[in-house]
Amino acid sequence: MGKNVLDREWDTVTLLKFSFPTMVMMLLMGLYTLTDTIFVARFVNTDALSAVNIVCPVVNLTVGFGTMLAAGGNAVISREMGTGACKRAREDFTLLVWTGAALGVLIGLLGTLWLERIVRILGASERLFPYCREYLAVWFWFVPANVLQTLFANLFVTAGKPGFGFGLSALSGAVNIGLDYVFLELCGFGIGGAALGTGFSYLIPAAAGVIFFAKSRGVLRFTGLKWWRRVLWESCLNGSSELVSQLASAVTTFLFNAAMLELRGEDGVAAITILIYAQFLLNTVYIGYSMGVAPVVGFLFGNGDVVRQRRVFRSSIRFIAVVSAAVFLTAKLGGPEIARLFAAGVPEVCRLAEEGFAIFSYSFLFCGWNVFVSAMFTALSNGRVSALLSFLRTFGFLSGGIILLPGFLGVTGVWLAVPLAEGVMFLISAFCLWRLMRRDS
Repeated sequence: MGKNVLDREWDTVTLLKFSFPTMVMMLLMGLYTLTDTIFVARFVNTDALSAVNIVCPVVNLTVGFGTMLAAGGNAVISREMGTGACKRAREDFTLLVWTGAALGVLIGLLGTLWLERIVRILGASERLFPYCREYLAVWFWFVPANVLQTLFANLFVTAGKPGFGFGLSALSGAVNIGLDYVFLELCGFGIGGAALGTGFSYLIPAAAGVIFFAKSRGVLRFTGLKWWRRVLWESCLNGSSELVSQLASAVTTFLFNAAMLELRGEDGVAAITILIYAQFLLNTVYIGYSMGVAPVVGFLFGNGDVVRQRRVFRSSIRFIAVVSAAVFLTAKLGGPEIARLFAAGVPEVCRLAEEGFAIFSYSFLFCGWNVFVSAMFTALSNGRVSALLSFLRTFGFLSGGIILLPGFLGVTGVWLAVPLAEGVMFLISAFCLWRLMRRDS
């Protein structure tokens, strides 16, 4: 049996070393996603860019199901590894992967059957409808690979192979960019070519993950499939905050699109698309660090080692505070340049995006903390609190802000909704973590 890499002393340096590959992996995913959308804007047009954001809720929901299984299952598996139940951990791992693959096939089939109805529900205008339909018609064929690569991105960390996951993500992103250039610029495939490039990039980590865990002799590897209903239920419950977060992203993206379509038309949707994708890039360090640290927290929870667990929390809080300040300054000072990367030839879109960054950037002072605290409650198998935090952050405060503020402040209200929601949730998340640490002291 392989040595458990989670069973060690942890301080700020060792935590950063362990989570660094996951942070870089997420950063590269953000860069590749940003480059993907830049190619769509430059090689097709900004209407195609708007269409990518119109269909984004479908992508959010798919990623949400995969992340729910991955994060929730991660908590179960790492806890079992912490208690020494490695055989059961392997069985649960195998069940989760098979469930993810089956779920991906089901989503892909239903999406293909109901394609045009889905595009209508998403609120595409007549001008954007053909782009949305073309993109999703290709994308739905790759949903199983998308779910599997989401699962493996988390499980490589639990298996003690974050560097391997990082390498696969880097390769996948590079392939995506290369194929985008070939399909969009050289072949002129249009927005369907962007979906094709993205789909092929999903296949790389999905196939590599299957091969790796089939041949692995470490703690985590494929074994005989055993049906444990309780494991699936607990995984879904533990990971429900991640599903809530992605579902909320789908809803808030829909609301953003609807508000900007009404206030500024298709140019407004293009502007909000730029900010949403830039936000994903700038949040990747928080997300990657939380993913990297979660198995450590789950393992220590399984061990009942409260002292090391608190040490991990304190080190993480210091790191999140420093990164939050750096990301805020990057967004505040570099926002106009990011806007011009997308829409240099479309002055109205560029102007709207620059205005948005001036207000939107303040959200980065708070959102890293909110992401981290929610992920830690998931790692502690406390999916209820994590889901509640995610629900309040997005469905409660952000959705409410998008619905109410534009009526009083116009487009400024759209930009202001995010920092207000993140700021309120910062206080609520801090209170929840304080209660947890006080209870365990």
